[in-house]
Amino acid sequence: MSVCGMSCVSRYCSAKPWRLTSLRHLPLSVWASSRWKHSASRQYKAVIFDMGGVLMVSPYRIAAEWERQNGLQAGSIWRTILSGETRIAWDRCLLGELTFEEFVKLCGKDPGTAIQTTNTVQSYLLKLTNHVSDGMCVAMREAVQCIKAEGLKAAILTNNFWFKGQSVLPSDKNLFDVIVESCREGVSKPNPEIYKLCLDRMKVCPEESIFLDDLGQNLKAAAQLGIHTIKVADRATAIQELELKLGFPLRGFVHGTRAVRKGMEIPTDSLKNYLQTTLGLSSEDAVLLRQFSHGQSNPTYHVQSGAHQLVLRKKPPGKLLPSAHAVEREYRVMKALGAVGIPVPTLLDICEDPSVVGTSFYLMEYCPGRIFKDPTLPGLTANQRGDIYTAMNHVLCKIHKVDIQAAGLEDYGKIGNYIERQVHTWTKRYRASETHVIPAMEQLIKWLPLRIPEQEKTTVVHGDFRLDNLIFHPDKPEVLAVLDWELSTLGDPICDVAYNCVAHHLPEDFPLIRGMSKCDLKELGIPSDLEYLALYCNNLGVNPIENWNFYVAFSFFRISAILQGVYKRSLQGQASSDKGEIVGKLAAKMADLAWVFAVREGFRIFDSIPVGNPGPPVRKYSTWNRQRTSPATFLSPSLLDVNHHRPLVSVPKGHLIISPEGLPTRVKDLYHRLTVFMDKHVYPHEKELADYHRSDRRWIPNPRIEELKNEAKASGLWNLFLPLETDPEAKYGAGLKNLEYAFFCEVMGRSLFAPEIFNSSAPDTGNMEMLVKYGTEAQNQQWLLPLLEGKIRSCFAMTEPQVASSDATNIEASIVEEGNFYILNGHKWWTSGAMDPRCKLCVFMGKTDPQASKHKQQSMVLVSMDTPGIKVIRPLSVYGMEDPPGGHSELIFENVRVPKENILLGPGRGFEIAQGRLGPGRIHHCMRLIGNADRALELMKERVKTRVAFGKSLADQGTIKADIANSLVEIEQARLLVLKAAHLMDTVGNKEAASAISMIKLVTPSMALRVIDRAIQAFGAAGLSEDYPLAQFFGMARSLRLADGPDEVHRNFVAKLELKQIGSTKNS
Repeated sequence: MSVCGMSCVSRYCSAKPWRLTSLRHLPLSVWASSRWKHSASRQYKAVIFDMGGVLMVSPYRIAAEWERQNGLQAGSIWRTILSGETRIAWDRCLLGELTFEEFVKLCGKDPGTAIQTTNTVQSYLLKLTNHVSDGMCVAMREAVQCIKAEGLKAAILTNNFWFKGQSVLPSDKNLFDVIVESCREGVSKPNPEIYKLCLDRMKVCPEESIFLDDLGQNLKAAAQLGIHTIKVADRATAIQELELKLGFPLRGFVHGTRAVRKGMEIPTDSLKNYLQTTLGLSSEDAVLLRQFSHGQSNPTYHVQSGAHQLVLRKKPPGKLLPSAHAVEREYRVMKALGAVGIPVPTLLDICEDPSVVGTSFYLMEYCPGRIFKDPTLPGLTANQRGDIYTAMNHVLCKIHKVDIQAAGLEDYGKIGNYIERQVHTWTKRYRASETHVIPAMEQLIKWLPLRIPEQEKTTVVHGDFRLDNLIFHPDKPEVLAVLDWELSTLGDPICDVAYNCVAHHLPEDFPLIRGMSKCDLKELGIPSDLEYLALYCNNLGVNPIENWNFYVAFSFFRISAILQGVYKRSLQGQASSDKGEIVGKLAAKMADLAWVFAVREGFRIFDSIPVGNPGPPVRKYSTWNRQRTSPATFLSPSLLDVNHHRPLVSVPKGHLIISPEGLPTRVKDLYHRLTVFMDKHVYPHEKELADYHRSDRRWIPNPRIEELKNEAKASGLWNLFLPLETDPEAKYGAGLKNLEYAFFCEVMGRSLFAPEIFNSSAPDTGNMEMLVKYGTEAQNQQWLLPLLEGKIRSCFAMTEPQVASSDATNIEASIVEEGNFYILNGHKWWTSGAMDPRCKLCVFMGKTDPQASKHKQQSMVLVSMDTPGIKVIRPLSVYGMEDPPGGHSELIFENVRVPKENILLGPGRGFEIAQGRLGPGRIHHCMRLIGNADRALELMKERVKTRVAFGKSLADQGTIKADIANSLVEIEQARLLVLKAAHLMDTVGNKEAASAISMIKLVTPSMALRVIDRAIQAFGAAGLSEDYPLAQFFGMARSLRLADGPDEVHRNFVAKLELKQIGSTKNS
């Protein structure tokens, strides 16, 4: 609350602009950022509000009223506060050095202040705090809500003080993204540093923001920094001025709405005349329009005229696809269903005369209630969430039970062949809106018609049934209205159920709705998609659905076609939402996801084929005694060769690529660049790099490596490791799938130095993937971006000397909460990379709650390596090799204090993160080991051709030939298994690929050890030396039989899954 912006003028009026004083939290880097110096954009991104005199009544006005009521001379209260010793105390109060209570005591000790005056000041300030707590004035609150609805940020920047242990803020403070208070920061307006701090926290430039204050000197300081300012003498006038600057109205706010978008305006005069004529509304009342921000199809508006609140839904403007956006059908089905008890909004009228608002439209009553846009239902208890999903399931069943003839909807759609017609319809719509080739859509268009369910039930189907299309009662788990019937027709009801569950399979950061694919649904109280399906079948009394994957694949296919239409309309300026261009680009991702479920359905059909008649008795030569068709058969052979004349992008395919020649053109070109770079820049310099590796300077990063890193970055060979599933927009990496990256990783694995040169070495790769998946924006700014740029290195502290760390639940290190910090204590070793002077980040795993369930005890915290209490005990060696400059360290963490905001994902999520960290990165070591082994075999072949023993070339020795053949065969076998695992990760997901991943961790290190050992044997004593990479290859391969999980763990896991699969087959 800016109770007195003048209070610190004398202290700061001589401060030089942009000079930093000793602030508590302000990072210097922000103010040196070039993005502030060169921004030419005048588009506003944030509005900053003073508190007293802007968001609420001025403290001077309250003081004047208090003086009048108490018979005091006008202005006496603030003269008292701003005079003598009291002035100094008040300044200290605003800086947080004194509390309100301490200030009042000091006032009483000031000899120049009468006791009666002191009591009056105290009473006035108490009244002021009560006034602030009541909240903002209505007009300003509505203005802030309108600003937020447009996607802008809002902040409070106030000179405030401590009162009863906390600062004084309005009750509706949660509306603001950022609140900066002088008492918390130790600096007050008009000091320019507090403005900079506010801008920094909002992440905006000065010219992108507007500041409202009622005091001139505060506005002057802001203007000097480049912030646009508005002086508030009268709030109504200030709001009007703010509207002019922003370009949209700041009144008439309704939750879920925004100002009418450009291109979506409708003529209010003709609409007003229509409302008067049709509904009898008063001509005296103005018509206020706001557009609902939710939805991507038919524009929907909130209409307010006097006390009447209506909803208008219309077709988009411009040329539309045939039969699309039929608001007339919506009106008809809602009218019919409302009459038979289905909860829909109360319909008022339909107008098909385009002269009124430009297109056909219909009107309904505004239905207040709750709309849940986040399917995880934050803020509700587990039981409440379950009740919401049960209510949603119940109303869907109610829709599907409607007697079509009794509702008069027997001609609302065709009976039978619904999915076949839908596939045809959406294929046609997709083709009509196609702007570029989406390979997964090409696959689906051929696959779906081959897998149409043989039997379909026909009911009314909503077509877009999901949680955020329902309005719930404000207090009860009861659906008041089902919205958005544009895609409704007569068809297969399971399509509604599958579409209702798409959020279960979307990632949490999906732009349209938050997905739940990584959420612990049981803990949230939300049914899984299969549990939701079982509840639906039970409510309707129908048999379980076997081909569920087909319905989910169809749902994502349809979504992809819809999003492609949205994208096309956004290019034409017809999208009803400003997110049209963004969501349209998601069409390819949805097609990819649809294909994942198509593949799963193919495997389900494959697994369900019964054993055929074995015919006459024959001798069994194998435990595999069933003849089965390849799963690829069920994915249609034609899919395996879809449009190869078109440019390909990284999307899941229905086949396994076994050679770099089979890579898509873009990826193949990148692969070629990598091999050329290795031949030109890496192999020729290996001896130079190895010599440095053994020198006295080995613990200092090699400058030549840094030069090669810059050349790799300039060649576009940087951060190749980030998989498409983690970085779907290829913001940070090359956008490669796991299968594609396997070929790159193998090439890099041929040299000990290559992974670091391309910024694709462990443990940085795993840590970067982890931050991309789980890091907050602030954490990623501090750690991820420097790691991606190669400016810093990192380490991962998990393994402990006192316990068997192959079982992560054994971890003993502690993470104890203390105020705003976590205190870390623990003994770690084999912390790779910690010796490197560039290592600035340590990911520390420890226990936050030893009493929690087994897999909820651990947490992960990001720790700066400069933090006091971290002690490096010694570097560890692998067979005497130290692996500088990063090494493998033994560390002690003793009372290491880390800010609470450094925790990853939250307390108790460490085991979950550890599993996620082992995602795509879990097979990088295996991919590199193929390169190690292949290089070892290559060196062996060169060696034996140049050496003679016992009268003939080693290449002619039978044992050598056998070793070469065995090595070649074993490399090929392991490579194919690695490629298969990567392919499964791309197509069916990491969870489904778990068995294959454990298999390659069993096979690949052991294979590499055998191949490298044969090469060492062929080299003789030279193979043991540092003149060749074989000894280091051997040590690395041997360590990975532990570092990537002990062989025993992987054997046990593979066997358990296999036995479980056999048990499941018998039960089914």
